Amino acid sequence: MYASASSIHSFQRRISEHQKKKWQEDQKLAAWSGPTSEIRYTGITAKKVDEQSIHLVIAVRDAVYPLDFLEHRFHIPGEDLDANITDFILEQFRKYSLSHAEKFIGTCLPTELTEMCPRLASRLWLELDVMPLAVPQHDALGGRYDQEIPWETRDADEQAEYLAMKCVRLFGPNNIPLLQVGFRGVVEVDSGFMMHLATLDDYKGTVSERTWMALERVAEQVRDKKIRIAIFSATPQGGGVALIRHAFLRLSKLLRLDVQWYVPQPRSGVFRITKMNHNIFQGVAKPDDYLTAENEEQLRRWVGVNSERSWSCPGGPLDHPSNGGAHIVVVDDPQLPDLIPIAKEKAPDRPVIFRSHIQIRVDLACTPRTPQARSWDWLWYRAQHADVFISHPIPDSVPPTVPREMIGHSPASTDLLDGLNKEMVDSDVAYYGRLFNQWCRETGMPTIDYPNDEYFVQIARFDPSKGIIDVLDSYREFHRRLTQAKPDSKIPKLLVCGHGSVDDPDASEMFDTVMDHIHKAMPHLADKIAVIRAKPSDQVLNAVLSKAKVVLQLSTREGFEIKVSEALHKAKPVIVTDVGGLPYQVVDQETGFIVKVRDTDRVAECLYDLWTDADLYRRMQEKAPGSVSDNVTTVGLVSSWLHMIRKLVEEHSWKPENRLLSDLMFEDLGLASISA
Repeated sequence: MYASASSIHSFQRRISEHQKKKWQEDQKLAAWSGPTSEIRYTGITAKKVDEQSIHLVIAVRDAVYPLDFLEHRFHIPGEDLDANITDFILEQFRKYSLSHAEKFIGTCLPTELTEMCPRLASRLWLELDVMPLAVPQHDALGGRYDQEIPWETRDADEQAEYLAMKCVRLFGPNNIPLLQVGFRGVVEVDSGFMMHLATLDDYKGTVSERTWMALERVAEQVRDKKIRIAIFSATPQGGGVALIRHAFLRLSKLLRLDVQWYVPQPRSGVFRITKMNHNIFQGVAKPDDYLTAENEEQLRRWVGVNSERSWSCPGGPLDHPSNGGAHIVVVDDPQLPDLIPIAKEKAPDRPVIFRSHIQIRVDLACTPRTPQARSWDWLWYRAQHADVFISHPIPDSVPPTVPREMIGHSPASTDLLDGLNKEMVDSDVAYYGRLFNQWCRETGMPTIDYPNDEYFVQIARFDPSKGIIDVLDSYREFHRRLTQAKPDSKIPKLLVCGHGSVDDPDASEMFDTVMDHIHKAMPHLADKIAVIRAKPSDQVLNAVLSKAKVVLQLSTREGFEIKVSEALHKAKPVIVTDVGGLPYQVVDQETGFIVKVRDTDRVAECLYDLWTDADLYRRMQEKAPGSVSDNVTTVGLVSSWLHMIRKLVEEHSWKPENRLLSDLMFEDLGLASISA
């Protein structure tokens, strides 16, 4: 019992003892076999009854019915009242989940409770994997009839049940929070920032003191100048650009910065053109793919219509800053370069940043009459009007047409606190492992019987440039070597999986190519290879990465692929090819191996060594987490970008001079000499 607290009503619901015993036995092993747990939602409210007490209620329900509730009273004043309430709620969630063999995925609570207990929401997310949705009191009720009865007049148990129902409505298919795109195409990150996943203190713990010090300084400068930032990209979810921007806005919100992210309304056929262009730039397109004048006009009309309707109209983000438009514009996608001249036309002195996130075949882009030269001419004709051209820190990744002083380098980044990266307890990892196995069964793929099965994995989009066929051939050669040298050795499985994206129409075709290759070239291994087009669940990919033996990224062309750093952060040895930003992330022979493109024999040799040499594996495992640079974290990226934004707003002639943005920031702030 907590000090200065008393129970009014405990949870009463019970489940089958037989069912609970079976589930708890599986939980002890953190096994991925067996059925997934039932999903539950909750609502929590804490209502001040009088000057002496706070009435806390937790309501539990499924998607249809109320199931259970708890009432508790905390007495005022109480020592560490906020910590007591927070600890009590987390303890009740843990006990209920364990005793009922059920999984809480979301809870809805009033913002007043998050203000009373500032650590509650982030602890629910980071410790229990429960998505916390904080709802203002005036948004808690539903329809008109409900609103006729004032919120404050309702009993605490009624409030909690309303919040639980609200929680259910915020989740969509696969129990993922619904992504909303609002007025003018604004991406409503984290359910309109109702989802409180982390605090500034949580982010502070993900980087060095130097990087955090830099973030605080540049954020204060941008905040004091009241700079409005507008970011544009093609899609709100599904790819690396979207992941970076979700995290960018999440942290910007905590820093009280004015940042908005906009996406256009999709149009049929456009994403086929933009994906073709993407493949052309990387040199992996079909021989007859070519950006035609008709394609160019379709892209121009698509961007023009969206801009006219939503962005360059009065009060829109591309309107002049004196009319409420953004002070700085970021075009974060080679799909939308037509926005750059529009932004400059509306406000010629406003800085515009263009970011290219792909590895351009510079040799072909500089060769006249090639598809790459045609696509590059189209892109550069528009991008030349930007003030800064941002690229990954990859040698020879930008054609010489771009003035060197205009180029700045910034790697991709990952949020170490989001669903892809946060640490999860074994029971939560097992839940998502079972969900992954459910996907395997639905598609006729072999399952992973973890912990009995071990496996190698490549997590990437089904894209011609991701080297998936090379992954399969490397595994086949590894299998041959292992069975010849150690016939009695246990054989690890292979997983190839990744999210799709709405702007990636190649995925189905590439999936079929992969399956055909397995059935024709290695049918004897079909029961050991799972090829999965993952549904949009970050935690499933987190679980798959967390329990992998070795992680592969054998791209033939690549921008950066932040999955490599995510794997290293989880202490996984990584084998990568020597393209794009992959070598930037791996220390060869220390945290993984860097191999030549399509050298599948060398990949097989590395897999064999890591599988059979326990000392080698342990050494790489120990060095991997410490090798992840602050530059590839959300804090590192946001700080360096805010520094660039401040410099551009203050000095319109400022240029990054072909240097890493983080280096420029540390030098400017006088922090370059401080150890990272």
